[in-house]
Amino acid sequence: MSGFVCPKCGEKTYLFKSNGGRVLADEVHVPFLGQIPIDPEIVSSGDDGKPFLESHTQSSAAAAFADVIERIVNREPQGEGRTQAKGNQKESRNEKESQKMRIAVPLVEGRLSMHFGHCEEFAIVEVDEGTREILNSSKHQPPAHEPGALPRWLHEQGVNVIIAGGMGQRAQQLFAQNDIEVVVGAPSEAPEDLVSAYLEGSLQAGDNVCDH
Repeated sequence: MSGFVCPKCGEKTYLFKSNGGRVLADEVHVPFLGQIPIDPEIVSSGDDGKPFLESHTQSSAAAAFADVIERIVNREPQGEGRTQAKGNQKESRNEKESQKMRIAVPLVEGRLSMHFGHCEEFAIVEVDEGTREILNSSKHQPPAHEPGALPRWLHEQGVNVIIAGGMGQRAQQLFAQNDIEVVVGAPSEAPEDLVSAYLEGSLQAGDNVCDH
């Protein structure tokens, strides 16, 4: 569960702290598959016995479900037999520890921009997924602001997560289609401080201040 999506305005509100599932997955060395927004229509579809993905294809929850399904379907096989699985466990942990995460933060005057589309530059912070340590941080000038340009560009930069102040629902859907997790409602702080809080699972997300 990752945030409540208002059925009227589409705003996403984090009822709980964000990123707890990813932190737990890393601690117990299991794959993190994704985050599903809390959408009342999921409950209604379940009660009615109707597939949610067939009737709500354009929702952010449907995009999140599709991303999870794709990760499951495309996941590499872990080998046959319990003995082989145990033998592969240490190797898979070592591989996971060597993987890197890239987190993007839109900036204005060196701090998080509360309006995503108005940022001056992006900080891209590289993190070691195994140790949860920040490896380095760099600043990048974004391309011209056109529909769909930023999701493609950040995907090309290898970004996995965006920490934002405010972002419209359509933009969030475009990032989800590019396999990029979006956290909205973050405070206007330095990018390294935001990333550290995100990694610790203590990032306090407030209102989506720029939902257009």
